[in-house]
Amino acid sequence: MRNQFTVSIADETSLIFSLNEKIEHDKMNPAGQLIVDSDNPAFVYLVDLPVGYGYIRFEPTVWPALVQVLERQQDPQLQFAEQVMLLPQFFEELHMLVYNIEGNGNYGNVFVEAVEQTFASILQQAQ
Repeated sequence: MRNQFTVSIADETSLIFSLNEKIEHDKMNPAGQLIVDSDNPAFVYLVDLPVGYGYIRFEPTVWPALVQVLERQQDPQLQFAEQVMLLPQFFEELHMLVYNIEGNGNYGNVFVEAVEQTFASILQQAQ
């Protein structure tokens, strides 16, 4: 069984997200890798758990806060089990993915359009 968790915005000013689900353990280490789920739109940050990986899903409802991550060039934090953990490499990985997704039909048109629309201000800066 995959350990998947979704996030909500805990503090947009400080770029802190919180897990929506309770976790059974308080040990979670950032893996420093961000991937995408283009079938069920989300950016997915990988974490190491005591047994296997965990998948922290950043779904479209929180993407406006991810725009701020790119604007500030700052890694966000994740709040869970009374802890706050920095998500290293998040900014770099998100930056790379957003530019790779732009106009790339391999991700699926619906996902590409959603990313292009949400991150339009970031993508326009590169032109």
